[in-house]
Amino acid sequence: MARILFADDDREQLQVFQLLLESQGHEVLLAACAAEVLALLDGPPPGLLIVDLRFPSCADGLALLRGIRAAGCAMPIILLSGWPDEIQGAPELQLVSRVMVKPPRVPELLQAIDSLTR
Repeated sequence: MARILFADDDREQLQVFQLLLESQGHEVLLAACAAEVLALLDGPPPGLLIVDLRFPSCADGLALLRGIRAAGCAMPIILLSGWPDEIQGAPELQLVSRVMVKPPRVPELLQAIDSLTR
């Protein structure tokens, strides 16, 4: 199964998705802020990053995406957003593998994870 970094500023969401993904056999790393995402990417790279577009401590979630790619991280990224239209038309859309409306439907999220980590 995959090693997944799940990033969201909502700690309850992190716990729920950690339980869900671990029950599917995945190894899950959690990050509650943009700085934690970047720090965890300094270690062994995950096979997939699932990240919320908005973090209170990060003025621009798109800047986080640019920083991830600028750091040389090439893993697939699923971007979660309650406002997915924010990224439509932005050049950063090319930096992600998939955009999903937050909260994602569990079957759709699991299917996306499976297709991106094969």
